[in-house]
Amino acid sequence: MSNDPKATADSANASNFLRGLIESDIASGKYKQRTDTLGRPLPSVVTRFPPEPNGYLHIGHAKAICVDFGLARDFGGRCHMRFDDTNPTKEEQEYVDTILDSVKWLGFDWKDETGEHLYFASDYFDKFYEIAEYLITAGHAYVDSQSAEDMAKNRGNFGEPGKNSPFRDRPAEESLDLFRRMKAGQFKDGEHILRAKIDMASPNMNLRDPAIYRIRHAHHHRTGDKWCIYPMYDFAHPLEDAIESVSHSFCTLEFQDHRPFYDWVLERAAEGGFFKRPLPEQTEFARLNLTYAITSKRKLRQLIDDGIVSGWDDPRMPTIVGLRRRGYTPESIQLFCERVGVAKADSWIDMSTLEGALRDDLDAKAPRAVAVLRPLKLIIDNFPDSLVDECSAPVHPHHPERGQRHFPITKELWIEEEDFMETPSKGYFRLFPGNKVRLRYGYVVECTACDKDADGNVIAVHCNYFPDSKSGTDGANNYKVKGTIHWVSATHALEAEVRLYDRLFSDPHPDAGGKDFKAALNPTAKEVITAYLEHGMRAALPDDKFQFERHGYFVADRVDSQPGKPVFNRVVTLKDSWGK
Repeated sequence: MSNDPKATADSANASNFLRGLIESDIASGKYKQRTDTLGRPLPSVVTRFPPEPNGYLHIGHAKAICVDFGLARDFGGRCHMRFDDTNPTKEEQEYVDTILDSVKWLGFDWKDETGEHLYFASDYFDKFYEIAEYLITAGHAYVDSQSAEDMAKNRGNFGEPGKNSPFRDRPAEESLDLFRRMKAGQFKDGEHILRAKIDMASPNMNLRDPAIYRIRHAHHHRTGDKWCIYPMYDFAHPLEDAIESVSHSFCTLEFQDHRPFYDWVLERAAEGGFFKRPLPEQTEFARLNLTYAITSKRKLRQLIDDGIVSGWDDPRMPTIVGLRRRGYTPESIQLFCERVGVAKADSWIDMSTLEGALRDDLDAKAPRAVAVLRPLKLIIDNFPDSLVDECSAPVHPHHPERGQRHFPITKELWIEEEDFMETPSKGYFRLFPGNKVRLRYGYVVECTACDKDADGNVIAVHCNYFPDSKSGTDGANNYKVKGTIHWVSATHALEAEVRLYDRLFSDPHPDAGGKDFKAALNPTAKEVITAYLEHGMRAALPDDKFQFERHGYFVADRVDSQPGKPVFNRVVTLKDSWGK
């Protein structure tokens, strides 16, 4: 794979079969002559992103967002933001709000010169009902009064055809009367259901007289108690697309077997004069399957309910709000989606691909800083007690125009505990008695001794410095050392809470094959430490991102950081060392 993000993205775009489909439709003028209800020309490409507002979006949704909004953008069309709010028992305004916020954060919008294209399935409940009544009168639907158990039994299976309901040939007038009484609230949940009349012997289970309306006495977050019957998703989805003049309805592969019913609904509605041709067309692509992650809303909710994570926005979660709090950028997620491309067959994408896109995005953006995560005291014995000497380093090594950052060096410093060994191993070039190293951006020092506690643990290291060896001065060239270590002034450093996050699961497929996904939890997915940072980090604001030199990329937590007291999350390490 090319290391050039643009080249990789261009390659993915070139092989995107959905692009080829759109290009073919544009060349043929298939959707060119359409107009909206006001007579204005419609774009040749109208897509939609249609989540159900029953949970938080995750990384898999991010791919769908990039496909739906990205293709519409690239072909001069528009993408509708539409909520499939047909199940009132699971939907809440909280989910609507977070979904809208996530899509905007990813860099997409649903406005164009004609206005805001934000829609809800509930906007169309009256139209759905009108079409359902038409299907009954045209002989394409009937009210079934079987119990749920009998319906399931008579549906058959993949090796056995279904059996017609004893109510299948109910007169249209009777079904229409029952359907209207269902709407009027005269029946209990499950007492009747409206079904399409297609073919109970079809090898496609989705065509065995699928349900299109069910009774559900539940309060809807937008329509209140107006309705006690609600359309099924497979019935509402194609109608929503047609009402909104969607041209290309992109779905993931699990909806492939539902497409014949999608087409059936639209054909019957067009025959009834509800829609003009050309009708929307559904095309399926492979969903995003990411290793070391789960995306089941039920299982993600279980992680929250069991106290394993702190909420939907826990930085270990694969939700968009979790990725955002972790420190992912919209650009990194878009780059990731471009790199994985759009395929016709399911496959697994390794977590390292997502992390690699993040590193590539942050490397050019993130200012540098020094942080000591596992502190050990270093005392420069010959450094004057009162001296505070200023050192400097570039804000970003590849962007000199971003200037310099400045920090003090003093008699007592914090260094990483792994940067000292009393008895060095072979090839160890950092601090040990008698060895010289350079303090990065500072002076060359020579280790002289160490202090230990009663248990023999090293609690401080002593050294002497060479005053003429400061980095950036002529004398620095007189000292040739093999090791360079990081440090911060013990008297000036910012003491901060740092959360070292890693992958939530240690198994690449934590819930495959019926496994207990909680048994695959990574015990080191979160470690909270107290670290010391260069003093300028006090000014870090929530969501500010940095490369802590040597350690990785970090972000000031957007929830827990306070003015002058930021809390940092590790976004990702500098290199992929997982499993190595």
